[in-house]
Amino acid sequence: MSAFRFCPQCRAELAPRAATEDGGERVRLRCPNCDFTHWNNPTPVLAAVIECTDREGRVLLARNSAWPGRFFGLVTGFLEAGESPEEGIRREIAEETQLQVDALSLLGVWDFKRLNQIIIAYAAQAHGEIQLSPELAEVKLLLPTEVKCWPQGTGQAMATWLRQRGIEPQWLDLASTD
Repeated sequence: MSAFRFCPQCRAELAPRAATEDGGERVRLRCPNCDFTHWNNPTPVLAAVIECTDREGRVLLARNSAWPGRFFGLVTGFLEAGESPEEGIRREIAEETQLQVDALSLLGVWDFKRLNQIIIAYAAQAHGEIQLSPELAEVKLLLPTEVKCWPQGTGQAMATWLRQRGIEPQWLDLASTD
């Protein structure tokens, strides 16, 4: 269910317990002492398909420094308190690549159950000199027809962006991500 094990209010061990909520009875981690409930709601994650308008419309794919192997994906980041998703993805693109965003459009929202996240993905048109933050190890700039999508997480956003341009997505064989 979750790695959350102890009550943040009274430190008792949480246990799966049923309780009646607005939508009916639900089992959640609850404190047996003070009735604290761990809701385990998904975390909003922002993602961007970045089209570099000053590089023949090439798409920027990034390899996160923390990722094992050589997988390249979209620039992503967490939504911060007090910012809109649009502000958040502009900030993430600037922080991680130093690119300036000229235009944004919402691609869609996807559930990423494996990490308990909701992905809010945008198409971004951007320009400027690419300077990577320490969070990114390297980037690739590919023509849209060269991009291969991945089946989970942000790969669905990439496929949606390609289809919007009349390109049928090619799918990556995850057994070989080099």
